[in-house]
Amino acid sequence: MGNCWCGWEPSVYRVSSNAKSEQSPSVRERKEDSKLPSNPEEVEDLRRDSATNPLIAFTFNELKIITGNFRHDRVLGGGGFGSVYKGFISEDLREGLPPIPVAVKVHDGDNSHQGHREWLAEVIFLGQLSHPNLVKLIGYCCEDQQRVLIYEYMARGSVENNLFSRVLLPLPWSIRMKIAFGAAKGLAFLHEAEKPVIYRDFKTSNILLDLDYNAKLSDFGLAKDGPVGDKSHVSTRIMGTYGYAAPEYIMTGHLTPRSDVYSYGVVLLELLTGRKSLDKSRPAREQNLTDWALPLLKEKKKLLNIIDPRLEGDYPIKGVNKAAMLAYHCLNRNPKARPLMRDIVDSLEPLQVSTEVSTEKTMPTVIIEVPNAELKRKEDA
Repeated sequence: MGNCWCGWEPSVYRVSSNAKSEQSPSVRERKEDSKLPSNPEEVEDLRRDSATNPLIAFTFNELKIITGNFRHDRVLGGGGFGSVYKGFISEDLREGLPPIPVAVKVHDGDNSHQGHREWLAEVIFLGQLSHPNLVKLIGYCCEDQQRVLIYEYMARGSVENNLFSRVLLPLPWSIRMKIAFGAAKGLAFLHEAEKPVIYRDFKTSNILLDLDYNAKLSDFGLAKDGPVGDKSHVSTRIMGTYGYAAPEYIMTGHLTPRSDVYSYGVVLLELLTGRKSLDKSRPAREQNLTDWALPLLKEKKKLLNIIDPRLEGDYPIKGVNKAAMLAYHCLNRNPKARPLMRDIVDSLEPLQVSTEVSTEKTMPTVIIEVPNAELKRKEDA
């Protein structure tokens, strides 16, 4: 992949759960923003050296047609970037393009300081990368002040909304392991790309699911080219989501693929326990999932007490033990002691048992249209 754009990054955020920055961009940052590509021609010029995936530059009028003029009943969800709408590309809108449902993520113009940089990062990375476990970017709109991304439609929304829903049936064990496996393959692909990519914001809200519960990583706004050659890490401004970010990254700003491995361990822990990485509604000692659960993962007698009670014991004990130990190693405070993503994929493969049959027997066909719930972030003080 080309590195021509690596002189800039999305603007600085404090690692936080959901707080929106109230600080204004600095003069220097405004000047940097003014130098970024700001129309389709400039964006394509930037993509030309490294892009492998054809992307469609939609007009804003076309997006109005696709979304029914951004009707309120088409809203799937939203977050720090803006609102996400369900749309449909008809056969007569774009010649040669098959009719398909899409998710249209519209940037909130009031937040352009943060959004344009993240928008551009997604266009660049998803224009370079293609894998079954990465969400497919179909196109974008860069017209005047409009910044929009058009993705393949993921019918079941995010893992976050499926795992923690109070109205949907609990995800069965086999589906949870299928999700863990797919997400791991997506991260492994990024880490082993010709020029490695560090995802940097791996969490349940950024993993989307199709009808068959295949997991795909979305939201590449904070992705970063990884270290190459003799370099052991990349030094960056600290950005991401509190509760998922690796402790050494928060302390030093040194980013490595093992930072993603830590975040993966947190998500695996969420799949095992059915608890959120941070939950202020729980007793004080249980609010931080990692702090609470990590000491119990190695104790077989106590382990089953922290497994999601909504599973009602319907899981293989050996499989639970293997997944718990995998999470334990991913969450090692020493990043060098964490496994590689390729090793995680290998460890999870034996746990993939009849997920297709399980899906048909235990899961309803109701589709809840809730996309990746993007968490808003704060600027680093």
